[in-house]
Amino acid sequence: MPRSKQIPNPCAISGLLELLTRPWTMHILWSLSKNGAMRFGVLRKNVTGISARVLTERLRMLEEKGFVYRHYEATIPPAVTYGITDRMKDIEKVLAQLEGLARKWHAEGAEVPNVRRVG
Repeated sequence: MPRSKQIPNPCAISGLLELLTRPWTMHILWSLSKNGAMRFGVLRKNVTGISARVLTERLRMLEEKGFVYRHYEATIPPAVTYGITDRMKDIEKVLAQLEGLARKWHAEGAEVPNVRRVG
């Protein structure tokens, strides 16, 4: 029986949402956006609770999609720095709006429930 081909979703935002809603992805992007370019170890400390394997996977995916750049320096030990691209700078505006909303709700005493992270 032949494999069925997946029909692309005609909704323009669905692919972006699928990418951004993967576990840890927004946290990584937020950290790079707020703190600037970082080496892997520093980024891992900023994204509390993420494993090295998952961080590596997400960074590779984000680099492939053009949201993050990877700068490699052939030193001993090698120095690898990650930062955001111009494409990500477009999303920074949306993140800033979400931050404003979160701060407003926090000031009003509204709590956003803690969600257990998987990954």
